[in-house]
Amino acid sequence: MTQEISIKDFLKTDKNNLQVIDIREQYEHENGSLDSINIPMDEILKSIASIDHEKKVIIYCQTGRRAAAVTFMLHKQYGLKNIFNLAGGYSAYLDSQIK
Repeated sequence: MTQEISIKDFLKTDKNNLQVIDIREQYEHENGSLDSINIPMDEILKSIASIDHEKKVIIYCQTGRRAAAVTFMLHKQYGLKNIFNLAGGYSAYLDSQIK
């Protein structure tokens, strides 16, 4: 089961108790990102030590599809229940800034 958070709820969340991970490629992250660390999708399952097990962890990509798969795998392989997919990804964030 993939847990999701909407961009609206994400923007209201206290960022002090949050870890945000961008799983896009480095060049995508450099072209614009949320206040996040960049761990590309192909490295995330090998980077479990970089994922906070206490805080709420938001994982995002450009549209939410890659992040949904990663969120599912982290939950399935490692039993992490504090992992959330940012619904709509970075594109949803950009759209929210236009309105």
